Amino acid sequence: MNAASELSQEVGKKAACEALGVPRATYYRHTAARSDNNTSRPAPPLALTESEQQQVLDELHSERFWDRSPLEVYATLLDEGTYLCSVRTMYRILDKHNEVKERRKQVSRPRYQKPELLATGPNQVWSWDITKLKGPAKWTYFYLYVIIDIFSRYVVGWMVAHREQAALAKRLIEDTCTKQNIIKEQLTLHADRGSSMKSKVVANLLADLGVTKTHSRPYVSNDNPYSEAHFKTLKYCPAFPDRFGCIEDARTFCRSFFTWYNQEHKHSGIGLMTPEQVHYGQAPEILEHRSKTLVAAFKKFPSRFKGKVPTPMSVPEAAWINKPLHNENLTETLEHAPEGAGHGRPDFCEARSGMTEYMDSKEVIVCLIYGNWCLIFIDMFRWLYRGQKERFLHLVRDYCARMLEEASACFSGTD
Repeated sequence: MNAASELSQEVGKKAACEALGVPRATYYRHTAARSDNNTSRPAPPLALTESEQQQVLDELHSERFWDRSPLEVYATLLDEGTYLCSVRTMYRILDKHNEVKERRKQVSRPRYQKPELLATGPNQVWSWDITKLKGPAKWTYFYLYVIIDIFSRYVVGWMVAHREQAALAKRLIEDTCTKQNIIKEQLTLHADRGSSMKSKVVANLLADLGVTKTHSRPYVSNDNPYSEAHFKTLKYCPAFPDRFGCIEDARTFCRSFFTWYNQEHKHSGIGLMTPEQVHYGQAPEILEHRSKTLVAAFKKFPSRFKGKVPTPMSVPEAAWINKPLHNENLTETLEHAPEGAGHGRPDFCEARSGMTEYMDSKEVIVCLIYGNWCLIFIDMFRWLYRGQKERFLHLVRDYCARMLEEASACFSGTD
């Protein structure tokens, strides 16, 4: 906020807030609060004097009133023909001396940390969840357990059971880890906070297998997006029935669905590959074959591609759960990201030492801001021309985050 205040004197408040990614309402509220702290409020003319306040406090501290509320004290004194102050003033005086608090026991909820997980290959991060499948009659359900790899979207294990039970989840996880040859300290298993997910049986199993477990925050479905999206794909399938006649019907349907999903479904999140192709390392060969096909089509009809050789969709190099804004792994990943995600951008750290030698910190941040914004505008026209507004906004946030990091690094070397 101090950087925004300093920069606003040079380029104006609106430009400074937009460049630093600070909402103008937050900036104005911060400056108003800072100015309010400098002005002391005058005492109300009808306020009690110090001696009168002490008299009220002594009465409240007296032995007959020390376990009574101000309302009872006020009523008792009125019955005795005494008036000291209003009930609200009694509370105000007690609050001034830190003697007002909630007497009832309050729920103290822990502060849950947002999970931040990164997978750069298969069998690094799995996500699992349980969903209900409607049975033949009302209020009857079958329970579908699904474990999915977040990088390849490959369903590594699934099971349909009559109930949700920790012992069943333990058996599924143990069999799946054995089938995928998981070694210790290799895998992170993410889930929500269901009873089976937080059970001691599953926790002890994961500890024995050397698997790290993480959980979503309560009532935050975005912390488990891959499992939630997979269940939507399952239940929006045209062949998905309204109800299953028996558990064998549910298992038969799921067997055919997961075979289709893993081996035939061209997933848009992994470059239109099937999860099986990405999970077992077949993607590079398929990408090479697709590239050759597109090059041959370009040579045959170059005018249809406006002179630019088409390229197939590539598989993302990383998959995230709650992508962090400031992380060394994030910066390293962006350096190798596809076109338009920060690849090939000049590093302003190279010129930082020379800049700080001849300019003060305010001039340095101005140069960084305008240099980064020039790059943003270049990408802006390209991505907006392609109709990808969300991609443009994502680039703006990434560049602003990088700009603030570079400015902070510059400040650390100045007085």
